[in-house]
This record gives sequence, C-alpha cells and structure tokens, in this order.
Amino acid sequence: MDLKVNSSVATPDERDAVNSVLGKPTQYSQGGIRNEQDLRISRAGEALRNLRHMLLPTLHAVNDRVGWISRGSINYIAQQLDVAPAEIYGVASFYALFSMTERPKRQVHVCIDLACRAMGGLREDQLPLGTHPSPCLGTCERAPAVLVIEAGDPARHEVLAPATPVEISALAKGAWPDAEATVMSATPQAIGDSTKLVLLGRIGKVDPLSITDYQEHGGFDALRKAIQLGATGVIDEVNASGLVGRGGAAFPTGRKWGAVAGQPVFPHYAICNADESEPGTFKDRVIMEGDPFALVEAMIIASFATGCEQGFIYLRGEYPRAIRNVQNAIDESTKHGFLGDNILGSGFNFALSIVRGAGAYICGEETAIFNSIEGYRGEPRNKPPFPVEVGVFGKPTLVNNVETLVNVLSIVKDGGAAYAALGTDGSKGRKLFCLSGAVAKPGIYEVEFGITLRQLIDLGGGMRSGSTMQAILLGGAAGGFVGPNDLDLPLTMEATRAAGSSLGSGVVMVLDQSVDMVDQLRRIAAFFRDESCGQCVPCRVGTVRQEEIVSRLAKGVQSHDIELLRELGTVMRDASICGLGQTANSAIDSAINKLKVFAV
Repeated sequence: MDLKVNSSVATPDERDAVNSVLGKPTQYSQGGIRNEQDLRISRAGEALRNLRHMLLPTLHAVNDRVGWISRGSINYIAQQLDVAPAEIYGVASFYALFSMTERPKRQVHVCIDLACRAMGGLREDQLPLGTHPSPCLGTCERAPAVLVIEAGDPARHEVLAPATPVEISALAKGAWPDAEATVMSATPQAIGDSTKLVLLGRIGKVDPLSITDYQEHGGFDALRKAIQLGATGVIDEVNASGLVGRGGAAFPTGRKWGAVAGQPVFPHYAICNADESEPGTFKDRVIMEGDPFALVEAMIIASFATGCEQGFIYLRGEYPRAIRNVQNAIDESTKHGFLGDNILGSGFNFALSIVRGAGAYICGEETAIFNSIEGYRGEPRNKPPFPVEVGVFGKPTLVNNVETLVNVLSIVKDGGAAYAALGTDGSKGRKLFCLSGAVAKPGIYEVEFGITLRQLIDLGGGMRSGSTMQAILLGGAAGGFVGPNDLDLPLTMEATRAAGSSLGSGVVMVLDQSVDMVDQLRRIAAFFRDESCGQCVPCRVGTVRQEEIVSRLAKGVQSHDIELLRELGTVMRDASICGLGQTANSAIDSAINKLKVFAV
C-alpha cells in the first residue's frame, strides 16, 4: 500500500546526509504509475525494506549534519526504505542523542550522574543556559564530564573532563574543548611497572592507531594460535579457562560459544556489546581508546570459533574517541589481511563494522541490541528463544562485551588451564575494576579475582586527602551499596552475592562524607525512570512510582513509604522483562537496609 506522508520536504542538506548512507534513490516503492484498475504498480518494495538495518546509521547521518531529525527528513527516509514515517519517528524518538524538534547545531551534554555529582559536578537545576543534562558519560575517572557535539559536515564530537562550571559556560557560548586527556590517565597501574598487566599491558606503550606497533607488541599472535588450534580447540580452551561474562550476567563464555557453533542454521552473527552505559563504568571505553586492535583481534577469534562471518561492534555514541580508534583498527586490519576473505590463509572470511548507539541505556541488554541494529526501537525481547538460537536478523548470534572478549587473547596464547589458575574457585581469572570517587588515583585496575575492597582502594592510593569514607557503590546504579565495615569483602562473584551485593560491571565508586546520599538515591531513581524503555508495565510504571516514593522520602520519612518501596522493588524484580526493571531497586534497597538511609 502507499506510504502516508505529510507535506514536509527534506532540505538539500538532509537529502545529502541520507544519500551518503543509502545512496541516491533509484526507485521508490510508492508513487508508481496506476494500471487500468487504478491501482498503483509498486516494485522493489521488498528490496528497500531489506535495508531496514540502515535506519539507525541514516538517522545518525541526518542528526550529525543538521543537529536534529525533521519531519521532512523522516519523509525522505521513509520513501528510501519503504518504512512508514510513524515507525521512523518512533525509532528516532527512542534515542536521547536525537532530537525531533529544531535545536542549535551545538549541543553541550553535561553529565549529572552519580560519579560527577559525587565529585562536585553540576546538577540539573544548576546547568548554564544552552546546556543539557546527560546520564553518565563513562569518564568517571576524570569526573565531572561534558560531551560537546557540533553538527556539520563533518560533525564534531569531543569530551571534556574534568570540566569546571566556567568551562561549561564557555562551551555553551562557542568555545571548543582542548584535546582530551590521554588514556594513560585512566590506567594508573600502567604508569608504573606494568609488566604484570595483561588486559591493560599495551595501553600507554603502543600507539593505538598503529597496527605495526600492535604487532610488535604481540598483536595477532593469539589469532595465529587460534587458527592452529581450530575452532573446536579454541572453544575447549575457553571452557577450560572458566571465563564468564564480564558485563554483569556472568554466563560461562565457553558454553555460549559452543552453543552458537553448534547451531545448524546459518549465517551466524557476532556482536560485541560496547554500549557501556552503567553509571560508574568506563573500562570498555579505556580498552577501545587505548588498545582497539585487541578488541578487533578478539572478535576475529570469537567469530572463527563460532562460525560467524559477519560481526558488529555496537559502540556507545557518547564515546567519540573510542569510535574513531576502533574504526581505524577495523580499517587497518582489513588493509593488512586480518579482516575480509581468507584471513591468514585459513579459508575463514569475516567482516566487521561499527553500529553507533544513540543514547539508550537499555540497548546494553543483549536482545535490545538486536532490535536497534535491525532498525527498530531498542526494546528487549522475551526469552526463549535465546540469542544463541534466534538473535539478530533471526539467526544464531554470539554476544559478548569488550572485557570478556579481550580476556580470550591470553587464554588462547597461554592456555585455559593457566587462566583458570588465577583468581578463586568460583571466580577465575582477571577482572577490571572501575575505581572512582574519593580516591587518590581513580581509574581502571586490573587484578585477580579475590582482592578485597580494602586492597583495591589501597591500590588506588587510598582515600584522597580530607576524605572519610561514607559508602561504596558496587556494580553501578544496578548494583548495591556497602559501608566502611565491608572493606574486607573479597571482590568475587560468590562473596559479593553472599553479602547481598553484586560486582555487576566492575564499578567501585567510593563516596566520602561530602556526598548527599539522599541525592544519590534520587538520581538513581530518576535514572531508571528515564532509561526504562516502557515496554513492560512493571518497569514502565514501577520506575516512575519508585522515583515518586524516593522524592517523598527525601522530604520526610514515612514508614509506610519504606514498605511500599520494598514491595514495589519485589514486583519489578519478579515481573520485569529484562535486567533494567529487575535491578532498578537494588541499590536503593541496599542503601536503606545497609546504610540506614531514610531511617525512621
């Protein structure tokens, strides 16, 4: 049937932006000539609809060029893809980095999230004119942070951190941030003796843009070894290592790989979940900025082992330097024969590309990524079927996050048994922790599982001068709080689980006496309210009601509100479709129970 579009027309800039992704239109599925029955003869509609997965990149192209998504540009995209304008509007309006109303070409996004608040950053009611509040920008080691985006051809994206109120005001008035701090500032261990570092060992020593430098420091040795082992041999080593997912779910990696490899349906797809949006988390960003070829190599190995010939790195849109560095790594790896056809003479073909996220925390959920890549709203899917059977484009799909994948390089090179000898019986291997807040040397720390909270904080130089510990947030907004009495807690999955907390994505945010804990809880509640995709009632309604209750409690504690909050948390945990709703109450509940915030 004909698409129904209004009279709005795309500008030349908008059309050019769309055409830069989709090519100039050669045919439309609407507007054809009418036959003798006065029916339109429409051809090529199916071919156009097969390009639906190009919708998100196309929206990015328009937003980058002119700064917002107009009705005219939506109409033009609708004709190009044979997708109803209402559907395109629904997708575009889902993402925080897009605007459906006209706005200035320069956007200054000021982080108002947990780490930035704790480090004296601006809050919602303190933002200068011309700036916008933003959830965590993943630069917590240098909080407070600001992301500046300026539309144009080409668009400019840059992060400034730390950013003072004076600097933020200057950015809103047209100033441009100086060159971003080097990634070395995020890896204090690498500044000293880094010989014991594996995951972070190359950062600061290797030019992240040079494939030659990468190879001179052991790059692609693991890939060569993987080809010698064969696909089954690689999976055997990953199984022997005991490696589990580092994104928070902790699912056994080898079992997931084996399940994808064994699927009879083809093609198989591989996805790296690099949409790191958990407040307080920045480890994946540091790897992608400082050692991007390692991620590319790990993706090739994972895909070789599981029979995937197409891979996507779903990379957070708020990480401009990571996007640049990873794209360069893909381009250079393709140029040197590590990507493409017949990699290293193995007969294995693999293509890899970046899909840029657009500001949606929920897209870190593994099935929401599928919808986003396919050009739909980034809403989670019900399971089963599980991604290893029915994933992106309805095919078997492997999904791992950045940290999980780069662990595979040492497992393949040194063997699964050597990796399993590290850590504890229940938590094997190395872990990256995102240490932020009131510590002397915030940053990413690479340690074996089993180190205690006290030892990790000491590794970070201890508390900063003048600070007294009030609380520690483990696992981010979806994690839980512990207090100063918990410093001897071993950082393992089993120990934190027994303590009623979670390691989650590796957040260790240390809060001192200057932090208003009630304000932190209000921010957590507002974060989940804003980031809920709205698909299921328990989360859509529950996160709103939770924020209302926390706001009431902040004005005066009522015991019935405490009980109502706990009951609401139980409902969200038990009835929500995905992990967002299931964990939306975790940190708030832990603060009430362990830290006695809102004590009656």
